[in-house]
Amino acid sequence: MKQFRSMAYPYIVWISIMIVAPMLLIMMYAFTGKGNSVATFKFTFDNFLRFFSDAIFLDVLKRSLLIALVTTVICLIIGYPTAYFIAHSDGRKRIMLILLVTIPTWINMLVRTYAWMGILQDDGIVNTVLDVIGIKNVVLLHTSFAVILGMVYNFIPFMILQIYTSLSKMDKSLIEAANDLGADNFQTFTRVIFPLSLPGVISGITLVFLPAVSSFFIPKLLGGGQYVLIGNVIENEFLTSGDWNFGSAISLIMTIIIMISMYITKKIDSGAKTEGGDEK
Repeated sequence: MKQFRSMAYPYIVWISIMIVAPMLLIMMYAFTGKGNSVATFKFTFDNFLRFFSDAIFLDVLKRSLLIALVTTVICLIIGYPTAYFIAHSDGRKRIMLILLVTIPTWINMLVRTYAWMGILQDDGIVNTVLDVIGIKNVVLLHTSFAVILGMVYNFIPFMILQIYTSLSKMDKSLIEAANDLGADNFQTFTRVIFPLSLPGVISGITLVFLPAVSSFFIPKLLGGGQYVLIGNVIENEFLTSGDWNFGSAISLIMTIIIMISMYITKKIDSGAKTEGGDEK
């Protein structure tokens, strides 16, 4: 037992340096004023009051949550049928479909987002096709459509793979039992398949919503700096304004929002597993 415990020490050191220490620094900056040093440490809530008293920052936060929610819903609407189709495909076909979903994730997300800039620009592929069929001067880049499209494209594999895993592990005898008891396809899906796949749906929602709400380079590139989300505000405070205290306060607010979201999804996931029979 002691041998296995000692193997965890490198991981503990790595966690302490790369996660715990930065979080402590963020907390220290968040609760101090600009220009405070360790010697003149002064505890204050001014950074948080500044955020919640400014309508502009609150609008950015609302916009970020809305964009993340829309992205998650679209990923779920597209991802569930896709995962269902893959889970019910034959062995070799299933492998090829899984590869088609995962291969784009092998390419850096920043590179893929730059590719969408070329596709959506005024003389890009989409506008060229639209021009051929008689639709001209369609502005696609630097719009909310481009931002949502970029987020859906980058995050939808997480939704598909989580739901697929849940569907592929499902006991097929339960579906056969539902059919034997006279349930039609709709009843089988709503009362057997979907409830049993709900843990995968919850995991997919978590893996899409959390990075979407804090994303900064997708709205920066596809939104052209005109579509500001909360991640862009944090980046600007750290890199442009140099106000690390206010940037840390916003980061801490987003951390709390993310932790609350994770807690809610965990509770829903636990309830779904209980209904599915995984827990007693």
